[in-house]
Amino acid sequence: MPTLRDINLEIGDGDFILLSGPTGCGKTTLCRCITGLIPNFHTGTMEGQVIVDGLNTLQHPVYEIAKKVGMVFQNPENQLVAMNVERELGFALENLGVPAEKIREKIEEIVDEFQLNHLRMKAPYEISGGEQQRVAIASILILDPGIIILDEPTSNLDPAAAEKMMFFLKELNSTYKKTIILIEHRLELVVPLINRMIVLDQGELVLDGPPEEVLLDEKIQQINIGLPKIVQLYKVIKEAGVNFEKIPLTSAEFAEALQQIKGGR
Repeated sequence: MPTLRDINLEIGDGDFILLSGPTGCGKTTLCRCITGLIPNFHTGTMEGQVIVDGLNTLQHPVYEIAKKVGMVFQNPENQLVAMNVERELGFALENLGVPAEKIREKIEEIVDEFQLNHLRMKAPYEISGGEQQRVAIASILILDPGIIILDEPTSNLDPAAAEKMMFFLKELNSTYKKTIILIEHRLELVVPLINRMIVLDQGELVLDGPPEEVLLDEKIQQINIGLPKIVQLYKVIKEAGVNFEKIPLTSAEFAEALQQIKGGR
C-alpha cells in the first residue's frame, strides 16, 4: 500500500501550517517529498509531481530545492555536522561554492539576527536541545529559503523551552515572512499561532482549513488526535447550551468569551 495517496495540496506564501495526524499517517513522508529528499535521496516509487516555487522535485537536485525549502528534523543534533556552531552556519554555503568573504558576511548577519554569538565556538553536543534547534534553523535560514519545515521541534524540550520555540517560529512567519510547515503533537502550543491545519490519516488528506473549523469537524473524532483541552472544554460547554461567538483557542480567549456571556446577561 502506498505511504501517501490522492494528495492534492497547494501551500501559499506566508502560511503557518500545522500538519497533524496519527503516528504513521505519512506526515514526515509528505515533508520529505516537499524537500525533494523523495525521490532524490530515498528509494521507492513516486507517482505524480511536487512543485516547490516553480521547481519540479523530479527534475531538480536536492541542493537546488534546498534554496527554496529547508527542513529541521526531529533530532536536530543528527543534522549538525561541523565542529562548532560558526562552521555549521557556513557549511551549506561552502558546499554551494559561495566566496569566503560572502560566507563570513552571512554568518555575521545570522549570528546577530538569532543571538548566537555566545554559541559560535561551541560544538553542537555542548549546547542544549533548544539551542540545537535554533542553530539548525539558523543553518537553514542562512540560505534564505521561503519555506521552513520542522518535524516535532519540541519533542526534546521542556514546556518553557517549547513555548519559547513556538513564538520564535511565529516571529519567523510574521516578521521574516517565512512559510512554516510544522509537525507537532503539542496542539495547545501550536493551534493559537497557526492559520491553517492539515490532517492526514492512513496516507490520505482528510481535513484542511482554519484550525477553528478543523478542530470541530466530526472527522477528527475518528482520528487518534488529542484535542487541546480548551477545545474539549468548549465542546462540553456548547453541548450544555452555552454558545460562544467563536471557538476559543487559548485560555485567555476562553476567559474573555465567558466574560462576554456573563456581561450580556
